[in-house]
Amino acid sequence: MEEKGISQAVIGRLPRYFRYLGELRDKGVERISSQELSRLMRVTASQIRQDFNNFGGFGQQGYGYNVEFLYKEIGRILGLDKTHHLIIIGAGNLGQALGNYINFERRGFILKGIFDKNPALYGKKVREIEVQPMDRVEEFVRENDIDIAVLTVPKSSAVEVAETLAANGIKAFWNFAHVDLNVPEGIQVENVHLSDSLMKLSYNLERYNKEQENG
Repeated sequence: MEEKGISQAVIGRLPRYFRYLGELRDKGVERISSQELSRLMRVTASQIRQDFNNFGGFGQQGYGYNVEFLYKEIGRILGLDKTHHLIIIGAGNLGQALGNYINFERRGFILKGIFDKNPALYGKKVREIEVQPMDRVEEFVRENDIDIAVLTVPKSSAVEVAETLAANGIKAFWNFAHVDLNVPEGIQVENVHLSDSLMKLSYNLERYNKEQENG
């Protein structure tokens, strides 16, 4: 299937399709039309068809979509048919919360190690994984086939940490630090700014309140 030139907007919707299809599969639903999926997800049926057509379509005229097949195909497109080994850098509250989130492993993201520069955290266990000092991370990455690093460190140290990890084989970063990373071309970065999401929610709440006042 041709997957080049797919917009980030389409890619951004794929995990949501995957989640809804997984819920439908768990309920025993075998097939679904774009109209039915549209009502569930509040995405237009035409948008759904356009999104899926980027990857070959998946549906049959008069039949709709086979839920199990579509779920597996979107999972494959998202790379969820493979196992990814990840580490967490930063064992504070956020790092520990992410480490305790077991759904990652159900999607093939296997937590292998947690690192921090605070000696008070060394040996603390997050789901039986002990926090290790940062001076061990380079060797650990090389020896354990780690491809993803989750950064929950302050922005003052995130860039240096990312550069070190990239030089030792990390291929992707899930970045919770509020800073742009300087990484070589080809290394993937997904930035997560929690405060940005909260401000977007605040904007939508404010807009709704004004509409109620005026209407």
